[in-house]
Parts: sequence; structure tokens; C-alpha cells
Amino acid sequence: MMNDFLTDQQMASLVEAIQTAEDYSSGEIRIHIDSNTEGNNAEIAFEVFKRLCKDKTVARNAVLFHVNFEQKYLTIIGDEGIHEKVNQNFWERMHDRITAEFSKGNFHDGLKNAVLETGLELKKYFPITGENPNELPNEITFS
Repeated sequence: MMNDFLTDQQMASLVEAIQTAEDYSSGEIRIHIDSNTEGNNAEIAFEVFKRLCKDKTVARNAVLFHVNFEQKYLTIIGDEGIHEKVNQNFWERMHDRITAEFSKGNFHDGLKNAVLETGLELKKYFPITGENPNELPNEITFS
């Protein structure tokens, strides 16, 4: 199950990385680990995005990392506010780097580095001005 890919300590480290990355900007970052073996991964990822992220932040600046380790599948989805600012090449390069790390078995490092880099990218477009409420939970979700 999950522990084949990430230990409890590594999952806690990813939650800390989300908190750190969210301290850079007003953006929100979610990680969802999916264990479904049936269905279209892209469609499933978008349904998860709609449930966890879409329209749930004031600036529409939430990002979802949707991972299915069993199916070796990763999707990165940004809400409309982010999509308007960050170009697709950024996400494609990040996707390639994460999947390259995954292919070496570096599941934790691949995700952690991507989360922190996303935080820095969001900082360019969604700097913190005044209060920076945590609009979405930082916990990793599962299905």
C-alpha cells in the first residue's frame, strides 16, 4: 500500500514542505495519493481537483499534485488564477523532473522538491500582502 512508496516520516516531511511553500505566497498546495487501479487517471485527477481545490481559494491559486504510484501516474493541476500566470512549460518541466525522480525510486524527494519549487513560483505572482490565511488543509489526502 502507501508505505511501499512513502514512510510516515516522509509523509510528515511533505506536509512540512507544503507549509513552507505556502509561507512564500498566498497560493495553496495539495498532495493527493490515489490507489485506484480502475478508470481514467486524468479524469480521476480532475474530479479530485474539483473536490479539493477548485474555487476554494480567493485568488483561485491552488495547485494539486495528484499521484498514483501503482499506475506510475502524476498530474499537476492549477486553478484558474495560477493557470493564467504560470505557463504550461513550467508544469511540464516540473512533471518531467518529478517522474524522473520517481523512476529512480525517489518518491519523497521528487514530490518535496516540486512542492518547494511551486511555492517559489507562486511567490512571483501571488506575493503575501498582509494576512496569509491557510485556505486549504496541508494534510495529504488519499483515495
